[in-house]
Amino acid sequence: MKKTILSITATAVIASSYGATVEAATYKVQKGDSLWSIAQKHSTSVNSLKSLNKLNNNIIFPNQVLKVDGSSTSSKAEDKPKKTTKASTYKVKSGDSLSKIAAKHSISLSDLMKWNNLSTTLIYPGDVFTVSKPGSNTSKDSKTSNGDKKQEPAKEKSSVAYKVVSGDYLGKIASKYGVSVSDLKKWNNLSSDTIYVGQTLKVNGSSGDVKQETPKTEVESETVDYNVTKLISEAKSFVGLGYVWGGSSPSGFDCSGFIYYLYNKAGKSIGRYSSDGYYNRSYYVNKPQLGDLVFFEGTYRAGISHLGIYIGNNQFIHAESNGVKITSLDNSYWKSHFDGFKRLY
Repeated sequence: MKKTILSITATAVIASSYGATVEAATYKVQKGDSLWSIAQKHSTSVNSLKSLNKLNNNIIFPNQVLKVDGSSTSSKAEDKPKKTTKASTYKVKSGDSLSKIAAKHSISLSDLMKWNNLSTTLIYPGDVFTVSKPGSNTSKDSKTSNGDKKQEPAKEKSSVAYKVVSGDYLGKIASKYGVSVSDLKKWNNLSSDTIYVGQTLKVNGSSGDVKQETPKTEVESETVDYNVTKLISEAKSFVGLGYVWGGSSPSGFDCSGFIYYLYNKAGKSIGRYSSDGYYNRSYYVNKPQLGDLVFFEGTYRAGISHLGIYIGNNQFIHAESNGVKITSLDNSYWKSHFDGFKRLY
């Protein structure tokens, strides 16, 4: 009888242990979460989260349940030795940029992006990239026939330069080239964040000949389903237009009518709502990108009562009582009523 009880108990323990190894961990999205913050919290990468949850973009919603661990079988297979015939890889660390990774592995930025099928320089800690040509010999040192290391002359790298265009600011340029704002300021001897149209900036740390790059005219974005460039250019075309209560056409706008007209023009189909209606149909973002919404509270009534569109350089465009204007978020009035940045679902 004792033997039977022990056998049953042992079986239960084994079954319980097996069940624990096959169940993938999940996480319920909280207000203010982003894929990047969730990836950091669970020591994984944004790309892994997107692959595991079959996501086509970075948009997530409060209360959404995400898989954060792809383990579905016992880890015994991990005991097998890994093959070393594949191209070498690099795991992104905090503070890395594509330019730094390319320089570290003596490859070009364009090759790094091509080998990893990247269309943007935006990367996240935990991402794993191929850093040598697939199928090539990954040995770092070339050797002569007698076994000695072959000394190769050092190549002087060109310094890439960027010409500032209207709407640019240091944060936007830094994001485009995968570098930090502090590096941009250091490389260009800038003592403030102020830049001007036509100014030429170094966008990598090399000291060789400067290679001029033609600036792109379109705003890059990975997380929205509308044309940001069209949204902002269309908005700016109405600067100076008079205010019309309830207006939502080029004959005159109120703040929410301005949003309704512009987003639909830019390719996002949305209904006509009040400022708090759009507030309830959007989610907070910690780092705003061009085209995000800016909300204010307590302007002419309690609660959310006004909104505009973020256009970069700490500015937003909106239809206020004096008409369509571009205003700085440092403005004392709007700063005192600022609620936050949000993005439409």
